[in-house]
Amino acid sequence: MTYETIEVRKLTPAIGAEIFGVDLAKPLGNQQFQEVHDALMENLVIFFRDQDMTHDQHKDFGRRFGKLHMHPSSNPVSQIHPEILTIKADGNSKYVAGEEWHTDVSCDPEPPMGSILYMKELPPDGGGNTLFANMYRAFETLSAPIQKLCEGLVAVHDGAQVYGGRFGRTPPPGKSFPRSEHPVVRTHPVTGRKALYVNRNFTTGIVGLRKHESDALLEMLYRHSETPEFQCRFVWQPNSVAFWDNRSAMHHAMWDYFPHSRLGYRVTVAGDKPFLRA
Repeated sequence: MTYETIEVRKLTPAIGAEIFGVDLAKPLGNQQFQEVHDALMENLVIFFRDQDMTHDQHKDFGRRFGKLHMHPSSNPVSQIHPEILTIKADGNSKYVAGEEWHTDVSCDPEPPMGSILYMKELPPDGGGNTLFANMYRAFETLSAPIQKLCEGLVAVHDGAQVYGGRFGRTPPPGKSFPRSEHPVVRTHPVTGRKALYVNRNFTTGIVGLRKHESDALLEMLYRHSETPEFQCRFVWQPNSVAFWDNRSAMHHAMWDYFPHSRLGYRVTVAGDKPFLRA
């Protein structure tokens, strides 16, 4: 793909690219927006260095790609910027967000299209990298019989085991954490490619299978999806931004820096209901 207003440098053949020539604090022109969008579709996750954004500018960049998603555990009453999720870990943390392979908020009926994480503070001795995996490749490298099996299956994604269990949060007043059923294989609404769509964080079982059958199949799919050849690793620096497509990529945040701190802010772009096109 040819780009005129940005420079795109791939991290790996499978996934990931760094983008140069963009100031995310400024509104994107139509051509530059289209090229950033195309780079995301081509590489599944894109990275920007040396950005300086306010919360409002961060949200404006996200809104260029669609309506902003409200996180299930957010409480708009107590937040000035309810669309921004704080990603923080320090010496008091017992768990950190994203330390299992996952795609963001897949428990929602309409899971997010993409997430934009802006990192501000990092551990002093390195660490805190994020890994990303190509879920197109995860599906495409399955054997034909397993592909056919998975295309006929639906999985349960439950937010309660993550937000209410591990983190002990309570849902907003009058609401419960989302729980949804999605196809095990989804068709990307832009590229038309098929991607495996299960993850360790949210997926609790496959509809219609006995528990031991579901557990065995899911564990095989998880291990296959986590194949290193499908991955890239992003080494964060202060003021770096990562923008990933939740419909085609999983990610995993390394927690190898305890008891040091890591702080970032995430804006999430709303998506649509996963589907499988035959």
